[in-house]
Amino acid sequence: MSAAHTHDHADHDHGHDHAGHDHSHHGHSHGHSHGPGGHNHGPVDTGDWRYAVALLINLAFVVCEFGAGFAVNSTALLADAGHNLTDVLGLAMAGGAALLARMGGHGIAGGRRTYGLGKATVLAALGNALLLIFACGAIVFEAVRRFNDPAPIHSTTIMVVAGIGFVINLGTALLFIKSQHDLNARGAYLHMMADAGVSLGVVLAGGLMMLTGWSIVDPIVSLIIVAAIMWSTWGLLKDSVNLAVDGAPSQVDVAKLETALKTLPGVTAVHDLHVWALSTTETALTAHLVHEREDATALLREAQALAKTRFSIGHTTLQLETEHLPDCPNC
Repeated sequence: MSAAHTHDHADHDHGHDHAGHDHSHHGHSHGHSHGPGGHNHGPVDTGDWRYAVALLINLAFVVCEFGAGFAVNSTALLADAGHNLTDVLGLAMAGGAALLARMGGHGIAGGRRTYGLGKATVLAALGNALLLIFACGAIVFEAVRRFNDPAPIHSTTIMVVAGIGFVINLGTALLFIKSQHDLNARGAYLHMMADAGVSLGVVLAGGLMMLTGWSIVDPIVSLIIVAAIMWSTWGLLKDSVNLAVDGAPSQVDVAKLETALKTLPGVTAVHDLHVWALSTTETALTAHLVHEREDATALLREAQALAKTRFSIGHTTLQLETEHLPDCPNC
């Protein structure tokens, strides 16, 4: 993905000395930086044409597959449609929430949302996870009912619809096959390939029902697909709840981060360290660094570069101190 116009402030470090005194003789200094994605201005770019094509084609197919599933009483088709819906929701979340985040901006003067609307991505992820869990519950309920009261299945329709899904998912995956260096493109490729595999499984299940007349295969396949959806959705739910309550993103090891900051030359202690998500793609860090160095600006640059390069934290606010100054002196 690319932005029409992006500002990166990671190389602009600010040290402020109080009352005009050098930091080694007085109080503390502050450093603040914005890494990639901290500010995005200009026309909104929600991704290249491949993401738009993938979203539109898969959304249209999901609607058709749900309709076919209800029409022929196939829980396997409904489950496969639910599985395909996970990727549609993911693409919609990425595009829609990114749009909100960029429209909101960061640090709007006089505004109440000083971090912009980036957190909308987290809320969207949480909402998607809850919706998918609800959908899985409905499919499981219907599948269990089918075990006791099997319904006649139109195997040919199941095979044709799932076969179309296989072709669409495989074709969509091939759009991203040459962009494996891009994490987002690689994720889209893997998800679409997984969907293609699930659709192929439904085709085979339809063939088995056609040959044997075993309608019980349909609810069995639907339960297997639901298990696959729940496996991926549980991780999404866990991560989104963690980010919603301002927990550190899973990819950031806070203990290692604290240790790394302590190993910077001249740093004697690190306290009041906080790491949280501004969005599903942006991470923020605040910390107090107690140090013995004369070059405050150089230390700020080293600390911010460490956070950015080793821990992918692009929004950093650091307070430099020559003595331990807690956030709440009277506590």
